[in-house]
Amino acid sequence: MKNTILKGFILNALLLCLFFSETRGQVPLPAAPQKGNILLKGATAHIGNGEVITNSLISIVAGKLALVTDATTAKIDENSFKEILDITGQHVYPGLILPNSTLGLEEISAVRATRDHSETGSLNPNVRSLIAYNTDSHIIPTLRYTGVLLVQTCPQGGLVSGTSSVMKLDGWNWEDAAYKIDDAVHVRWPRKMYGPRWWLGETKNRENKNYKENIAELDELFKAAQAYAVSEKAAVNLKLEALRGLFSGKKKIHLHANKRSEIIESIQWAKKIGIPHIVLVGGADAYYTIDFLKEQNIPILLDMVHRLPSRSDEDVDLPYRLPGILHKAGLLVGLTYDKIVSSRNLPFFAGTVAAHGLDPEEALSLITANTAKILGIEERTGTLTTGKDANIVVCDGDLLDMRSNIVQYAFIEGRKLNLEGKQQRLYQRFKQKYSEGAE
Repeated sequence: MKNTILKGFILNALLLCLFFSETRGQVPLPAAPQKGNILLKGATAHIGNGEVITNSLISIVAGKLALVTDATTAKIDENSFKEILDITGQHVYPGLILPNSTLGLEEISAVRATRDHSETGSLNPNVRSLIAYNTDSHIIPTLRYTGVLLVQTCPQGGLVSGTSSVMKLDGWNWEDAAYKIDDAVHVRWPRKMYGPRWWLGETKNRENKNYKENIAELDELFKAAQAYAVSEKAAVNLKLEALRGLFSGKKKIHLHANKRSEIIESIQWAKKIGIPHIVLVGGADAYYTIDFLKEQNIPILLDMVHRLPSRSDEDVDLPYRLPGILHKAGLLVGLTYDKIVSSRNLPFFAGTVAAHGLDPEEALSLITANTAKILGIEERTGTLTTGKDANIVVCDGDLLDMRSNIVQYAFIEGRKLNLEGKQQRLYQRFKQKYSEGAE
């Protein structure tokens, strides 16, 4: 009996060792702190605000951009740099920013146990995505090697989903990864109509009979939050405390709405209750509300560029042209994609926009400078500007082009990242397997 138990113990121990030896290092270790000054020279620098420097000098000192200039006119003492990267012929970009994502909260969409982005109930402003963010996610490396370095990780579900935070795609834990904590509260405006349930044989849209009831729930919560925000003696209420910053302007409200009437009504509602900073998220029907959005000065995070038209009478390429149309109309536009499966394609969404009428440098701003401004982090990142954090991507070719998006280096706050991911390891593994087999 004792021998059986001992054998079982040894077997389990061996299995654990094998498991950890296989899984160890699957997610690259966080980057080491920057230890010396770094100089990048010779590349074409895409600043992110429309400016391009064809032969650039970029220096990184203590995690910040200390110099971004034209190498043809500037002189610099290279002896003061610990590392010099000659990247002549390559391209340098600001690190891309992905808003409205469940990255770090969701691993496999089809497996419930790996989804931690929703809580029960419909009114959860106190839910914070920050503390649930998983820095060991296997999906994180797949975004870094296409140029995405920052993400706004957001809760989902209900009418008030919770509070998002902006995270770095590098760090041992959520404390290390936090970039801007509790930046916005997310309200998912109730839909007036639902599509037909084809599995029940329905062919027509159906009305949301709870629409007015849903609005009444929001009214009750936010009226209580208004009173709580000006009260000095109220007992602590976690839900109302989470909404306090909306009325002072410390936090933004992100209104998730797609249909024309829902876009207009949600923004009018937020204005009426006195919220100064409003962002529209989704905006499939933004084309039909351009004048209203301009009048109200509402920035928009446009979701899912790669989609079919939302109406049967729309041009088939309208979703591709829509960001450019809104940008040229004077709106502040950023791009997002709330499905985790396609979020690493963020640069290619901007590439699609560039191929459908928008200047490539302006298209780049939709995933760098504009998004940084919408999220309230433009003082720290979004452009290659002296004094900002050294969030940098170095690419062999055009970052917005799927064929030439080959990222060679990436830095977050001056720390050089390990760009290896699961796909690269699998490629090398099976390349070796079939190369050996061919011999």
